[in-house]
Amino acid sequence: MKKTIGLIFAALLLVAGFSIDSSAQRYYGQRSVNQRERRQQQRIYQGVRSGRLNRRETYRLQRQQYRLYRTESRYRRSGGGLSWRERYLLQRRLNRTSRNIYRQKHDRQRRYYPRRRL
Repeated sequence: MKKTIGLIFAALLLVAGFSIDSSAQRYYGQRSVNQRERRQQQRIYQGVRSGRLNRRETYRLQRQQYRLYRTESRYRRSGGGLSWRERYLLQRRLNRTSRNIYRQKHDRQRRYYPRRRL
């Protein structure tokens, strides 16, 4: 009886350990960086569609996103995935890029729409 309870308890601990590990990996893992990059790209596209970003702002933000993507690719090619330092640096740059997107979308510069003559 004690062996059975011990095995059940060990199995529960094992399952709980895997679930905690997978949730930490989901938050700190590579998917988190990629999801943020995709979300920021969507925010830029939405700003273009709504007219809140002009051509120059869009170009600057796209270039910043591309540099971030290249940096991430270089970190991943170095082998062994992302280290904690590389992930930290990427998250910092993602924060800065996100802040820039927000500022550019809310700076009251609009894309120029000429008036139509009736």
